[in-house]
Amino acid sequence: MFHLTVKSLRALRCLWRGWRCLSSQGGAMNVFDRSMKRRQKQWASSLLDSDKYDYIRDEVGSRLADRVYDVSRTFPLALDVGCGKSHIAEHLSKDIVERLFLTDISDSSLRNRKKCEMPTQCVLADEEFLPFKENTFDLVLSSLRYSTAPIHQVLKPDCVFIGAMVGSETLYELRCSLQLAELEREGGFAPHISPYTAVTDLGNLLGQAGFKMLTVDIDEVQVHYPGMLEVMSDLQGMGESNCAWNRKSLLHRDTILAAAAIYKEMYGNEDGSVPATFQILYMIGWKPHESQAKPAKRGSANVSFADLSKISKLQTDHQKTNEKP
Repeated sequence: MFHLTVKSLRALRCLWRGWRCLSSQGGAMNVFDRSMKRRQKQWASSLLDSDKYDYIRDEVGSRLADRVYDVSRTFPLALDVGCGKSHIAEHLSKDIVERLFLTDISDSSLRNRKKCEMPTQCVLADEEFLPFKENTFDLVLSSLRYSTAPIHQVLKPDCVFIGAMVGSETLYELRCSLQLAELEREGGFAPHISPYTAVTDLGNLLGQAGFKMLTVDIDEVQVHYPGMLEVMSDLQGMGESNCAWNRKSLLHRDTILAAAAIYKEMYGNEDGSVPATFQILYMIGWKPHESQAKPAKRGSANVSFADLSKISKLQTDHQKTNEKP
């Protein structure tokens, strides 16, 4: 008779999650459980006091809007992918964006969206499967979302994508504290925070998606909380609990208490509060078009770097000549 041990059951569960991870995208790697993320967002947006958890999205939305104004264009038709409660649109002018489509996986978020100047149309859709034709939008925005390939498809040639992702250094205080506590109490640790994108990988991701003329910059937002439990409570209120396929469903109470003590000991402030760091990666990418500037062919330069010293010498001689009476 065949008997399954606890370790065998765990191994089978990991294999099953891995199969779902691959099969859900037709063989392409999919790190996140999309149905779980939908439930998290739906629950968070239905809270009566859900607005108090919007401080990170509001801050990122404002900074993304600033980058839209930096592009000297008017956008007849724009798309906000994973808009939440429309955290970017409230900072935009109808003189810049004339019409805006809002998409999100949570219908509750769309119902509770914030007011904005321009006409909007809401579409309930997963960011991985955008229900729009190719070459539709003059501008695509995305705040704290993870997919770029469908965005490139719906963007018109010579038009711009402006977005923000959560960086890999986000919540490193919480991650380290949980890992140390779980290693001490349970003899091993599992991921309890969703994996985020490293800044070193972002350029490659945008390039593979087909974007050109890339710009990437990093910002950090540090928020102070009474303790680790408040950090975890706010993450749940944001709808940003771990939804990776390989997540561990249970975290023991004594491990949580140990992690809270480690968090305060390693990172605590003098006033008793603890910091939580959110690393935000901002990106700008353009869909290619023949009218865009292209790099010169290799070997086509007619000036050598060795000549730079001669230029400096000529400038010095010219200054001395001008100084003579």
